[in-house]
Amino acid sequence: MIRADRLSELLDLLIARGYLHAGQKGDVQNRGREQARHILLDKRAEMRRLLGRHRVDYRVTETELVASFRFRRHDNPEEVVDEELITRTLADHLGLPFVHLDPLKLDYKLVTEAFGGPFAERNLVVAIDEDATNLTVALADPWDDNLLRELARFKNKAIHPVLAEKSRVLQVIVEFHGFRRSMRKAEAAFQSDLPDLANLEQLYALDGAGELEATDQPIVRAVWYLLNYAFEQRASDIHLEPKRDEGWVRMRIDGVLHTIHRLPKAVHPAMVSRIKMLGRLDIAERRRPQDGRFKTSFKQYEVELRVSTVPTAFGEKVVIRVFDPGVLIQDIENLGFFPREMNQWRNLLGGSSGMVLVVGPTGSGKTTTLYSSLHFMHSPRINIVTLEDPIEMVHEAFNQIPMQPKIGVTFGSALKNVLRQDPDVVMVGEIRDGETAENAVQAALTGHMVLSTLHTGEAAGAVARLLDLDVLPFLLAGVLNGVLAQRLVRKVCTSCAVDDVLTEEQAMALHIKGARGRRLKVKRGEGCIKCRYTGYKGRTGLFEMMPITPRIARLITEKAPQQEIKREALNDGMLTLRDYGIMKIARGETTFEEVMAVTDDLALF
Repeated sequence: MIRADRLSELLDLLIARGYLHAGQKGDVQNRGREQARHILLDKRAEMRRLLGRHRVDYRVTETELVASFRFRRHDNPEEVVDEELITRTLADHLGLPFVHLDPLKLDYKLVTEAFGGPFAERNLVVAIDEDATNLTVALADPWDDNLLRELARFKNKAIHPVLAEKSRVLQVIVEFHGFRRSMRKAEAAFQSDLPDLANLEQLYALDGAGELEATDQPIVRAVWYLLNYAFEQRASDIHLEPKRDEGWVRMRIDGVLHTIHRLPKAVHPAMVSRIKMLGRLDIAERRRPQDGRFKTSFKQYEVELRVSTVPTAFGEKVVIRVFDPGVLIQDIENLGFFPREMNQWRNLLGGSSGMVLVVGPTGSGKTTTLYSSLHFMHSPRINIVTLEDPIEMVHEAFNQIPMQPKIGVTFGSALKNVLRQDPDVVMVGEIRDGETAENAVQAALTGHMVLSTLHTGEAAGAVARLLDLDVLPFLLAGVLNGVLAQRLVRKVCTSCAVDDVLTEEQAMALHIKGARGRRLKVKRGEGCIKCRYTGYKGRTGLFEMMPITPRIARLITEKAPQQEIKREALNDGMLTLRDYGIMKIARGETTFEEVMAVTDDLALF
């Protein structure tokens, strides 16, 4: 348990650095024993749940105890004395490097093979780098000299200790070693490259098909570890990909895919079957694509997951889409609009009839914008009906209808019936064909507000697309209220943002007028704990807002070219997606690389 001399030394160090005052030291010493007992009980219960066994070793450290009090910093009351601050301070005092353990950057094989799981849990140690003569280890307890001597003797190498937060060390141990144990058991259970279907069914019969609780079943536990890790890392998609000799697990975080794990070849089909069972798919059908969904909870929040499977050359690939309600439904003011565009969007949503379109490629945030906008429009006085294929996230405020093409329920056919349901607002997931386009226009003509999406690159392109679907120009001009084109870019992490400048070449690439010879101040992220050392955290939108003015409506009626409609919108003050990105770079919200990545293929005038 807690050693009084070490605790006193740590508290004196924090007081000397100005983080605590003497009164807070007395508070820790007076209440520390009872506080440590509560921490121990809570952490043991958590470790039992995570590791799936009754007996666990756990020792409360002095750093952990002080951090649990959540004292306000004496030198900066807006921040707290947390585990990171205490660990950094202690590392500096002892002359040890401090590291932030990022699971995405650790060598899975090194972590799991350097030390066994029980040894790592008992001594709170993680191997992070190794060569022929040296081994670098992350420790949570800097005072354990015996451990360092034991490691040097056991490994016959020079040991280089670094200090890391205990919570991060435990997270890596639980996730990496827990996943490894599951993989070993699973590989033993499925020795052949093509596991017997009867054995799969026998394995899953021992666990509830809808359960996500940790059990003794290795495949169930492996999937449970992956899902929880994805939630912790704010992943939007989980990919399980079969390869020739192994399986890959990748996750998309802030729009970028990261390789997380490599699975034994024999285990991949079993994990796919487990996920298919959770999504209520047919585990015996491996030749055709399937779609399903299921729900679970994470930190008291309900999370919806959508499952898609497709056959590939080496087996079935699974993609799990994670729908976090906190991301999918936001306050529209948090989507990234500037004040002028925010007012224009509010005005479009406030209309009583007409059509409003959101356009952009897959992954550009259209669904988030639509759901957030519907949430903004929702009230007990209006009836909101959505037609979706599939329903992205079930929300009780809306009347959501799933499309079922196999039985003839399509966007076009369902719209006819929805209009008999007395709707005020109709959201059509996507206008894909002439029938849907025609019925959406008719719904808007008969006094309904219609929101929908199209796959076009720019706002003006939505007009050309609808005309290509044989919508009559004079009808389109009469019902279309506005078009919003959008893209998503990663935001500069505010915790590690530093000043930077655009090079002249970058400014010229963005076509910034008058930039030659000037140093334009911008921001970039250096990389820190909170952003996993990427320099980015979260995403924001770039928008191209095109309200339909009388002049643009006349051009639509005349079937004017897309470039002419865009030119008129620019004369009315519309910002292009590139212009929006430049303004966000200037405000320090994103970077040159992010804006160029999503706008490089667009026309600039």
